[in-house]
Amino acid sequence: MKTVTMADVAKHAEVSKSTISQYLNQRYDYMGEKTKERIEKAIKELGYQPNIVARSLKQKSTSTIGVIVANILHAFSTQVIRAIEDICHEYDFHIIVCNADDDSKKEKRYINMLRAKQLDGLIIFPTGGNVSLYEKMVAENYPVIFVDRIVPNIQIPSIMLDNEKASSLAVKHFIEKGHVRIGIITSSIIEHVTPRIERINGYKKALQENDLEINESYIKSVERQQVQECLKEMLSLAKPPQAIIAGNDLTLIEILKFVSEQGLKIPQHLDVVSIDDVSFASFYSPLLTTVAQPTFEMGKKAAELLLAKIKKEDSEEQHHVYRFEPILIKR
Repeated sequence: MKTVTMADVAKHAEVSKSTISQYLNQRYDYMGEKTKERIEKAIKELGYQPNIVARSLKQKSTSTIGVIVANILHAFSTQVIRAIEDICHEYDFHIIVCNADDDSKKEKRYINMLRAKQLDGLIIFPTGGNVSLYEKMVAENYPVIFVDRIVPNIQIPSIMLDNEKASSLAVKHFIEKGHVRIGIITSSIIEHVTPRIERINGYKKALQENDLEINESYIKSVERQQVQECLKEMLSLAKPPQAIIAGNDLTLIEILKFVSEQGLKIPQHLDVVSIDDVSFASFYSPLLTTVAQPTFEMGKKAAELLLAKIKKEDSEEQHHVYRFEPILIKR
């Protein structure tokens, strides 16, 4: 089939190409209603589709950003993406979402692919494994924002939770309930992922502040498939923990699976608090106390910062870390 062009639409609607261009760009200031109706009718009858690529090259903007998440299975990731999409929609920007699966090689391929497609900027939940690539984007003044993680010595603004406070809130909640043997299980810290390290640090500080012993046997950082085995080891100790902090939502799911399979009861046999609110926390039996992240506010801030960079309106410090307050939701 022959591709329908703007010239074809102009001829069919009996107007100039510039009028068609004005219509497509929603510049109706000097355009009569009958003219708009004729153009709309011509577009429908001819099945015209604007050439987005050509328009992008002309305008030097695709009005599209990329979002590369480390692991899209986390509720945090999907909630932040939703907030980013909401803000971008307000500004007539589109988003392309990619999942790096905590794999730096996959992340690198996505960064290169999205930049090759001339996207206007990127929001990245960085794996931390592509330092030279991050540095290259900074050197080229390419608009980038990090979410959930900090990469040392990289001058890119980061959107972060106050992770130390998040685990501190969980520890203090347990202490108020009379628990003194408190453990924590997070995802692996082999890759030095910022939130995991900070949550363990916050946990340790909270114990020290409350004159409780730090027992290394109560601290585990493992892959998701190892969580249940680690919990089994903890509960087999002569003095097992009375309460466990789940470092994120996926860790919580593994803990709950173990509790169910072993016939244990929360909080009678083991008390649990999760960092990351989950959709089922308010109707799980028993109801689950969580430490929530303000995901919408974090995603909104990431999108606003990136759009300001794209429009060259940002006057913020380039390596600023924006910290957001966690919220303890008692249930």
